[in-house]
Amino acid sequence: MQANPKSNFFAVDRAIRYVRIALACAVMFTVAVSSGLAVEVVVPARNHAAKRGVVNPAHGVWDGLVVVDSAGGMQQWDLDLKEAGKLFLHFEYASGAVRPVNLFINDKQQEGQFLKRNTGGFFARHLSWDTFGPFEFRQGKNAIRIEAIGDSPHLAGFVVSDGKKVPDKKAFAKLFSAKREVVKPPVVVAVDEDTAATRARLRELLPGVDGILFVRRLTMQSSHYYTDFIDGCLDYGGNLCVLSLKDGAVRDLAPSLAHGLFGRCCLSFDGKRVAFDWKEKLGVGFRIWEVGIDGQGLRQLTFPPDDEAARIKKYNLNYSVYRHHTDDLHPCYLPDGGLCFTSSRCEYGILCDGPDKLTTTLLYRMDGDGKNLELLSNNSVSESAPSITNDGRILYTRWEYIDNGSVTNKALWAMRPDGTGSEEVYGKNVAFPSVFYVGRAVPGCSERFVAIGAPHMPLGVGTLMLIDTRLDRRTGMPVTYLTPEVDVQHQSGWDHVPGGATKPLPPEEQGGRDGGGNTDRGPLYMDPYPLSLAQHLVAFNPTERWNVKNAWGLYLIDGDGPRRLLHKEAGTSCWNPIPVRASITPPIVRGTIEQDLAKRGLARLIVTDVYRGMDGVKRGTIKFLRVNEHVPRPWAARRFWAGDEFDQQHSAVSCNAALGLRIQHGIVPVEDDGSAHLLVQADKNIFFQALDKDYLEVQRERTFVNYRPGETRSCIGCHEQAQNAGNTVTSQPVVAALRREASLPGPQPGEKSGARPLSYAEDVQPVWDKHCVSCHGGEKTEGKLDLSGKLTQLFNRSYEEIMQRRLIPIIGENHPKAGNNHYLPPYSLGTHASKLHEFIKPEHYKVNLTPEERIRVTTWIESNGQYYGTYYGRKNLQYKDHPDFRPILTFEQAHANVSPIAEDKR
Repeated sequence: MQANPKSNFFAVDRAIRYVRIALACAVMFTVAVSSGLAVEVVVPARNHAAKRGVVNPAHGVWDGLVVVDSAGGMQQWDLDLKEAGKLFLHFEYASGAVRPVNLFINDKQQEGQFLKRNTGGFFARHLSWDTFGPFEFRQGKNAIRIEAIGDSPHLAGFVVSDGKKVPDKKAFAKLFSAKREVVKPPVVVAVDEDTAATRARLRELLPGVDGILFVRRLTMQSSHYYTDFIDGCLDYGGNLCVLSLKDGAVRDLAPSLAHGLFGRCCLSFDGKRVAFDWKEKLGVGFRIWEVGIDGQGLRQLTFPPDDEAARIKKYNLNYSVYRHHTDDLHPCYLPDGGLCFTSSRCEYGILCDGPDKLTTTLLYRMDGDGKNLELLSNNSVSESAPSITNDGRILYTRWEYIDNGSVTNKALWAMRPDGTGSEEVYGKNVAFPSVFYVGRAVPGCSERFVAIGAPHMPLGVGTLMLIDTRLDRRTGMPVTYLTPEVDVQHQSGWDHVPGGATKPLPPEEQGGRDGGGNTDRGPLYMDPYPLSLAQHLVAFNPTERWNVKNAWGLYLIDGDGPRRLLHKEAGTSCWNPIPVRASITPPIVRGTIEQDLAKRGLARLIVTDVYRGMDGVKRGTIKFLRVNEHVPRPWAARRFWAGDEFDQQHSAVSCNAALGLRIQHGIVPVEDDGSAHLLVQADKNIFFQALDKDYLEVQRERTFVNYRPGETRSCIGCHEQAQNAGNTVTSQPVVAALRREASLPGPQPGEKSGARPLSYAEDVQPVWDKHCVSCHGGEKTEGKLDLSGKLTQLFNRSYEEIMQRRLIPIIGENHPKAGNNHYLPPYSLGTHASKLHEFIKPEHYKVNLTPEERIRVTTWIESNGQYYGTYYGRKNLQYKDHPDFRPILTFEQAHANVSPIAEDKR
């Protein structure tokens, strides 16, 4: 999130005026001042007279500002005036995105929209003032109310006065003074501005190269690293350009598109063609285009779906910037002549986005002429920035949070160009930087990569890192900071570290880092292009704030020397530098596909030894694997009614636990030697739980694999590291599971089918009703525990009590947002680690659950506290008389990409 705070906000407070503000509790008060104004009333935003939505009057994460954690929030304040008159309203607020509100004075809506500026971020250091009016006020009590159209800006307060100028810009400094100051860089980065010398140096490093391809555009104003195409596109104009290394002249390749916005570009392996994404204006999506390096042959490769207008109308929630059209982004040439790119054509919403204005992009491929589009993955959150490795795989950034902190896990992954063989490259077990972005392979080094370490928000820029994947990927050891002057140690913003950064932060040091770093300005880096281990082309902003529109230029990092300026333009910024040359085409790699399995939508998995990596678990313990799926939230599950949002979930799934829905496919047996042989659904986000003889979880997989149709994969064991895993069957002696046919996931005892939703109300509450409520329900609540099924606003009584009393172990994917991605040994989660387990044993007052009932309860415990088995339906108790209130759905309906309920009945 992002903005434009003013430097004079941070001076010492003026005397007399606002000493009371820090401890003010009154809803309304008037302050007499010596400014000469007849009227001046100061109202901290936290002093509400009324509010609607999840309003936090002093949010600890966001520096004590007023934060509304739901869309359409309302806030009202009352004040007394001695006289009627025309007065101005001066609001101080922070907003890293455009978040307009409607303003009401004495219940009369004022014309226009208010508080709609992007101030550069959501923290106190991003606070800025806006003045509105004058408005008519009456003598006596007056009510000022704002109602958000979507999300709300973060408020400090407002001042009412009879002057147009803000009476005192430090009016609320006492409330936030400890949080505001932006630390200046402790390291001054030396810059050599001799562009002619830099061009000469590049010609030495790159013999025969005469030009550098780059993108000219104003800096995007993105609220998050992945939202360039959603809310970053505020300024248009630019081009795809080639810089001459001979004389510094610049040639535009697509002058007919200069009125639009260019995103990222890629050069073909023969050096003759450029693929790029381009957006003409607000209200339409990015599309993939191609042009010759000589400027000839401009053509469009992707087009909107035929029903684009209809889907915009269907899914639009009246956001001013993003209209839920589809976007095609980040093109990348493939060795087989096709192109890989990311796209929102999957029509999934980001799981931690209550208002549902942020959308997912996944990896696609197509032929070189734009035909035969194919989805390569099925992630629940975003994938971005593909490039090609030296061995022909697609390197990309993959965001996920299956039982992980929601803003942490954006690691580098790789897959073959057909989508098979996906595996982590680096970053899944690192807390900060939370994003490993725009990664590229180092030439001639098959196991070394560069990437930008970026924060979750705002723009995806940060520090340049060299990653050596031969070292232990669960630690920070593989990382060398090539630009130690800047680091990322918080979910928002950047950090200037005394002495320079050394290694990424492990999850054990995640505590307290859900807030912002200590700077929002350069030195900041983006778009690395490695020429060798020591030399890299980059986009670089030496000193300005991250979102200054013309702050970014092209530079050469040349060993440990100063940053060498290559090219900069006064009125804009420059990005994505690529030497214009032919390069070695990597090999064409594909997975081995079993066509009969592919036709059935299945893939084959062979686990050679489940105990490998499962330290401390006695052989013979593991009897089954439970097959689960992490389900994306489709646009079809979008709600057009209020009340179902909870803890940033657009449609409530859990209470402070999982943000995304999981469903069960069933269980398969594990042989005595620890091997398993099974078939799983292809193109699903599949993950496993290793179970003992009682169907209780011993170890959990906290990531997923998309198996392509007909793919065969093997893994060595449970929680092995990626560099130890194989994607084909090993040459070791045949394991026991391979001496039989592959297992299809089947039911646990008591289940009609292994494939079913996981629903607390259907699976668990009937057990409590039968065995427990006589002592823990109604008027009798032993141990002050109520296990009755009485419905609450979004869940039910027993579920909320279990969750609030922490009777089951959970990973709060939103609490904390940053972290929770450290490796956990066996028995850390699930029923064995739960307090509730003790109370469902016969020893607890002779509770006599059947084995089938016990499995229902323990399977739920191991779902990370999930309540609902679907995104669909109305869930707030206010809709209890609606025909779509908390529906009971089949397995197929619960996770379908189309609504199981007719649109006019939802």
